[in-house]
Amino acid sequence: MSKIVKALVLYGVGLNCDHETARAFELAGASAERVIISRLEESPESLLEYDIFAIPGGFSYGDDISAGAVLAAKLKRRIGDSLSKFIESGRPVVGICNGYQALAKGGFLPDLSGETKQEVTLTYNDSGRFTDRWIHLTSGRSVCKFTEGIDDIELPVRHGEGKFVCTDETLGLLQENNLVVFRYADANGDPTQTYPLNPNGSMDAVAAICNRQGNVLGIMPHPEAYVDRTQHPRWTREKLPEEGAGLKIFRNIVKYATA
Repeated sequence: MSKIVKALVLYGVGLNCDHETARAFELAGASAERVIISRLEESPESLLEYDIFAIPGGFSYGDDISAGAVLAAKLKRRIGDSLSKFIESGRPVVGICNGYQALAKGGFLPDLSGETKQEVTLTYNDSGRFTDRWIHLTSGRSVCKFTEGIDDIELPVRHGEGKFVCTDETLGLLQENNLVVFRYADANGDPTQTYPLNPNGSMDAVAAICNRQGNVLGIMPHPEAYVDRTQHPRWTREKLPEEGAGLKIFRNIVKYATA
């Protein structure tokens, strides 16, 4: 009898992509449960009853101070020990858009130093405006466990603070350790700094990163928003696979959690 993989999808306080994220995990073969953050704060150790932890997109706490910053502080102070144990055990964690911002600002990603301190950030788009569009990504050939069979992928972005920024030293470590998972790319699959192909001006065109262990993924575009053919803006004009490309990421996460 195969193992039933249990995914915890966080919701509440302005996170608003929880239903889509839970559905993506269900389509990928997991049992997904939406859990409000207050419940997790009351019982942080309950996180360890799950196989996957997902923080979806949205505008947690209204993105006061900066996007994901208040959620990051809550995660670190209220459930930090349990989340660190979860990560250290090798179980998969994924933060999408606002979730990525929270993991980065909480120091859980990329955690190069092992001290859970902030090393990278996501800040205001160079365009100075909220961006909602479809973009191309190319694989960074990273150590991430969730990108098997994915070289290039098309996904939507929707954010106002998605520009990846870090020191040159940190960027060098990310590159050296193969922790850049996806980069914004042109139609030929080449990383680009050109707007709007790179929708926010991210350094080195970075769109997603992981930790050294490869089991924590932070991704700015929304894979949960492309799990069905009909979610693509050109689905009536192009012959597309029935399954949206974003579902591959969720299938890989579930497969990894099953192993």
